[in-house]
Amino acid sequence: MTFQETWEKQPMRKPRIEKVTINMGVGESGDRLLTGAKVIEEITGQKPVRTLAKQTNPAFGIRKKLPIGLKVTLRGKKAEEFLKNAFIAFKASGKTLYSYSFDKRGNFSFGIPEHIDFPGQKYEPDVGIYGMDVCVTFEKPGYRVKRRKAKKNNLPERHQVKKDEAIEYIKLNFGVDVVEEE
Repeated sequence: MTFQETWEKQPMRKPRIEKVTINMGVGESGDRLLTGAKVIEEITGQKPVRTLAKQTNPAFGIRKKLPIGLKVTLRGKKAEEFLKNAFIAFKASGKTLYSYSFDKRGNFSFGIPEHIDFPGQKYEPDVGIYGMDVCVTFEKPGYRVKRRKAKKNNLPERHQVKKDEAIEYIKLNFGVDVVEEE
C-alpha cells in the first residue's frame, strides 16, 4: 500500500507542514540589516525578527548581542505559498534537493543563494543580493498532545513523521524531485 492510499484511509497519518522558518544572516547591523528586513518582508509578507550575535568576533567587527540576522516563521497557508515560491527559486538557482537533507523526523532545510530567484523579485543595485536558509518542520494531526500544558504526553514512534513520508509528501504536493543518496 502506498503512502497516498494510507493517507486517504487514515487521515490522522498524513503529514503536514507545521512551520517554515526563513533565516537570513546579514553579518552586520545598520543599513544592510534594514534592507535585508525589507527584502525578507517583501518575499514572505511578514515582519522579520532580528537575531543577535551569540559571541564577539573582533575580526569581523561583531560584538555579543549585536543584531546580525533576521528570521521569519510562517505557518499554515502562508507557509505552503512561500514553499511553492521557494522551490521555484531553488530550481532556478540550479540546485537539487537530496534525501540526505531530510532528518529522521522528515524535517529538512535548503538554501537559496539569491533572493532575486524568487518570482517577482528584480535586482536593484542599491539593495544588493541576499541569500537565505529555509527550514521546513513536519507534524501529523495529534501532535498537540506533545505540546499542550495539561496532560502532556509523548507520541508513540508509529505516529511520528518518518523521512520517507516527508519525501513523498514533498514530491506529491510540490512536484519537487528528491534525489536519493548514493
